[in-house]
Amino acid sequence: MNTPHARRAPWARLLWIPAALAVVFLLCLLALVIAEKTVPAPTGSFDAVIVLGAQVYPDGTPSLQLQGRLDAAYERWQAQRDLLIVVCGGQGQDEPRAEADVMKDYLTARGVPEDSILREATSVSTRENIALAKALLPPSASRFIVVTSDYHLPRALAIARDAGLDAQGIGAPTLPEWWIKNHFREVLAWGKYLLTRLF
Repeated sequence: MNTPHARRAPWARLLWIPAALAVVFLLCLLALVIAEKTVPAPTGSFDAVIVLGAQVYPDGTPSLQLQGRLDAAYERWQAQRDLLIVVCGGQGQDEPRAEADVMKDYLTARGVPEDSILREATSVSTRENIALAKALLPPSASRFIVVTSDYHLPRALAIARDAGLDAQGIGAPTLPEWWIKNHFREVLAWGKYLLTRLF
């Protein structure tokens, strides 16, 4: 004989599905945070720095996130002035100029010579950033630094390894007010990345 409790049991069990998904998401987020905190600082000399693009404001200035990446690349260039810097990023629908153009202007204004900067101004994803930046560099270039935001760095380095690059990384800090949003999106992006690796 089915009691009301027995009839409700299958529906009650369904309530565990969102709870289980929430736990999985939190575990993924924890893994991401651990991964980004354990990326070692670059050591040795390098041939090029690949700076991944981020939002450009409607007035044509780099967003704070993009400024952080560019400042990190500039500091590395100061330590090794023979480095090539590849700035990456096309023009989004809400951007007045290609990200790479804005990035180049920012770096030259700080004193980086124009002939030390290569522009990759068509990419719209991390995978394209890496692949097209690699194509711009001379065949002799073999050691690279990838510069991006801290939450994005582990996945960017994984994509760089997929492309056959010997790359280390620098992660620019994320502003506290953007921490939750950016990490949430990055967990989803990792899911997409792993699915593409499987299929």
